[in-house]
Parts: sequence; structure tokens; C-alpha cells
Amino acid sequence: MKALVLEERLHLSLRDIDLVDNMGPRDVRIRIARVGICGSDVHYYKHGKIGPFIVNEPMVLGHEAAGIVVAVGDQVQNLAPGDRVCMEPGIPDLASRSSREGHYNLDPCVRFWATPPIHGCLTSVVVHPAAFTFKLPDNVSLAEGAMVEPFAVGLHSATKSGIKPGATAVVIGAGPIGIMVALAALAAGAGQVLISDLSAEKLAIAGQYDGILPVDIRSESLLARIKKVTGGWGADVVFEASGSARAYENIFDLLAPAGTLVLVGMPTGPVPIDVVAAQAKEARIETIFRYANVYPQAVALIASGKVDLKPLISASFPFAQSIAAFERAAESRPADIKLQIAVEESLS
Repeated sequence: MKALVLEERLHLSLRDIDLVDNMGPRDVRIRIARVGICGSDVHYYKHGKIGPFIVNEPMVLGHEAAGIVVAVGDQVQNLAPGDRVCMEPGIPDLASRSSREGHYNLDPCVRFWATPPIHGCLTSVVVHPAAFTFKLPDNVSLAEGAMVEPFAVGLHSATKSGIKPGATAVVIGAGPIGIMVALAALAAGAGQVLISDLSAEKLAIAGQYDGILPVDIRSESLLARIKKVTGGWGADVVFEASGSARAYENIFDLLAPAGTLVLVGMPTGPVPIDVVAAQAKEARIETIFRYANVYPQAVALIASGKVDLKPLISASFPFAQSIAAFERAAESRPADIKLQIAVEESLS
């Protein structure tokens, strides 16, 4: 079947490729409608690797997807042909200790779409476990369904933060994940969320949402703004979502006493951590890796209207223009938050 294939670094092709299409009794077959382009997809395209994950052979890209069920296995009861769905792209070993303890995202054997050597979903049809396939309500579009995956990162971050109603939160980095984290923090009950970045364009997009206060750190001190809005107390929760080592300089100054720092962004190298500054505030530090057990809540929040992700979809490309879509994503245009590919436009 035809797919968008990363042949090697900086070389994409839209071509036929043999993909496993065997469906087990607990699987569903899905026609792909929409796929979002993630920063990891772009990183593989530009660099051919992310840490220990190296593209050594052609790999189909894409892991943020929604589509329509066309067939179900004999033991599948919660889904039926015609259902509109989104898919959680990581498939763990459900018998592993990590899975049994509820941390299936940490299973060392997880098979995650578009993570070498596992093919992604930028193709016409995929087979996926029903347990990791979620029905979309009628009022949630397939384009929004493809946004559930990145929003799940934000929701997992907010969940692990233990944020309380009325709390003041800070998000460092207004990229796609940073904005998702900010929206999730609001949905979890934060009274206000400050979000900082160097990009005026991204901050303008984030600032469209009630409750999100953009801070342009090119012209304003984030610490001074936090002190102003909290009466000098500090933020209850700080989410580091930029992945920049510089963000860690004096990061504990942003926190209130006994506040929580959540590490969301992935730095490319070592970062400075002032342990004494953390101890002096008894700061709690949480880390997140992808997500676990949040997809149903993510879908419910979108369906309820409490979280509107539509303004974050910057552009959609037809499947035939997939390579052009990736070339634009690689440009990192400041006003682009999320680019999507309409694999089968008639479904969208």
C-alpha cells in the first residue's frame, strides 16, 4: 500500500510498501483519515535519529492519527465498522510488569508508531489493537481526533502535577506541546496559566485562550511577571516544555514553596539543576514520558467543549503533498503549531 516513507535522512518518498496487515481477534482495521506531523517525525526526517533510535532502514512516518474502522476481530465488542476513532500509538506488552502496574508507557518492549524500527501510520490502512483504539463522539471531527495524541501528553503532564483548583501554573515553551500542557492545566482547574516563549507568533496563538497569559521573555522577565500575579509567592506548578537547557537556570526561583516542577520537554544534553535551591523550597519534581491512561479523558474534554484544539491546526495538506508538508514542518515557521495530512480527504 502507498505510504510516506523516510528512506534515509532528508529523503522522503511517497510510494508503495509492504506492511503487515494481519488482523488478530482483538484487533481492528482502520482507514486513516488524518495524521498530524509531530516534532519527532521532523527530527527523524532532518537528523535520521533521536538518541538511541536510529533509522537504519526505510520507515513509514506518523503517529498522531484518526480514521474509520472498517473491520473488527472476533473478540472485539466495543467497536464496529463505521466507527470514527483515534488511536494511541504505543502498543505495550500487556503481560509486562510495567503494564500490570499501570505504567504501560514505560514498558521497555513497547512498539510505538514511527519509532525505529516500527512503521508509523502515514498510509491508507492500519491494523491496531482495539484496546488502544478510542471511539470519537459525533461532535469531534477526525482532524480533532488526530490532535488527541499530542493533547494526551499535556493531560498526562497535568495529571502528574497534581494541580489543584485555582492554582497558578507556568509553562515554559509555547510550542505545540507547551500549549497543550497549558490547556490541560486549565482543564484540571488551574486559575491561570502563564506561558513563556521567544516567539511572538506562538504566544499570540496561546493568548487567544481565556486563562492563558503569554509572556514574551525577549522583553519581559518571567520571574517578575510571576511575582506580580502571585503577590511574590511564586507558581504552584511549573511545566518545563521547551527542552532548552537555559530554561533550567534559576528555574526553582519561579516556584512557590512546596511547589511542583514537571519536566515535559526533552533536552538534547545535560542541564543545570540547583539541588540546594530545590531543597530550600522542598520542591517536588515530576517527569513524564509520553502518557498512560488518559486517552478517554482527553476525548471527553474535547467533546465537552472545555478544550478547543481547532485553533492549533495551522494547515492541512492532501496525502499527495505529504513531502511538501514535511518540508514546511522542517522550516519551523513561528506561526505553525500543528500541520496535518489528510490521507483520505473524503473521510475528513
